[in-house]
Amino acid sequence: MNFTDGSIADVLQFLFMGIQRGCIYAMVAMGFNMIYNSTGIINFAQGEFVVLGGLMMVTLTMALNLSIVFAFILSMFFVIIAGILMERLTINPVKQPTVLRLIIITIAVSIIIKGAAMCFWGKGSHYMHHFSGTEPLEFFGATILPQTIWIIAILLLLVAAYVYFFNYTMTGKCMRACSINRDAARLAGINDRKMVMLSFALSAGIGAIAGIIITPIIQMDYARGAMLGLKGFGAAVLGGLGNSMGAVVAGVLLGILEALGAGYISSHYMDAIALVILLLVLFIRPSGIFGSSEAMRLKEF
Repeated sequence: MNFTDGSIADVLQFLFMGIQRGCIYAMVAMGFNMIYNSTGIINFAQGEFVVLGGLMMVTLTMALNLSIVFAFILSMFFVIIAGILMERLTINPVKQPTVLRLIIITIAVSIIIKGAAMCFWGKGSHYMHHFSGTEPLEFFGATILPQTIWIIAILLLLVAAYVYFFNYTMTGKCMRACSINRDAARLAGINDRKMVMLSFALSAGIGAIAGIIITPIIQMDYARGAMLGLKGFGAAVLGGLGNSMGAVVAGVLLGILEALGAGYISSHYMDAIALVILLLVLFIRPSGIFGSSEAMRLKEF
C-alpha cells in the first residue's frame, strides 16, 4: 500500500490499524485505573501482566495444543494468580506505605516478572494462531483481520462487564466505596484490604486478556510489556486518571492518532507520536481530556 495516497481506502486502513492498537491500550489503561482507584498508586507492572497473558497463551495453544477457549481461561487464571501474589507479597505487608514507596515496589515487581519471563520463554518472539483464520475482510478497499474484530468485540464485552460489575453488584459497589473513602468504607464493615487484593486480581485479568488477544497479531516477547504499559498509562492519563470509561475512549483515540501519524508522517516515529500527544495534553490539560478534578475522578470511577 502507498502510505502517501490520500484515498479513503488508506484512511480506513489506518483507522482499522489504530482501533486495533487503541483497544489494547484501552484495556491496559482500565487495568491501571482499577488499581489507582483502590490504592492511589500507578502499577508499573501492568504491562508485564499483558506479556504473561500472551506468553502463557502461546505455551498452552502452541506447545500443549489445548483449545483456544480452554487455554484462554487457564492463561487468564494464571495471570490473576500472579496479580494476587503480587499484592499479597509486596503491597499488603507494607505498613503505613507512602505512594512513592508503593510505586517503587511495582517497578521492582515489573523488573522481576520481566526477568522471569526472559528465563522461561527466552528472548525470541513467540507466534500464535489467530482465533478464526487470517483471511482479511475487505471494506471499501481497506482490509481488516478477523482477529481485529475479536479485539473490538472483546473490548466491548469487557466494558459492559466492567460497568455492570461496578454499578450492579455488591462487591463492585464496595470497591467504589473504598475508592471514594477507605476509612469510611472500613467503618461501614468493608474489608478494604480484600478490595485492594481484588483490584489487583481484576487488573491482572484485564491485562491477561489484552495480551491474549493481541499476541496473534504482534507476536509476543518478554520485553514488550514496557512499551504496552507506557501506552496504556498514556491512555489512562489522557482519559483522566481514575476515569475508566474516559481511558477507553482515550486509548482508542491514541491508537488512531498513532496509526495516522505513522502512515502520513513516518512509521519510525510511531511510538514517539503517542508520547508527544501525552506531553501536549499534560501541558494544556493536566487532568486529562475527561478529567476535571479529584471529585470528578471519584464520580466517574
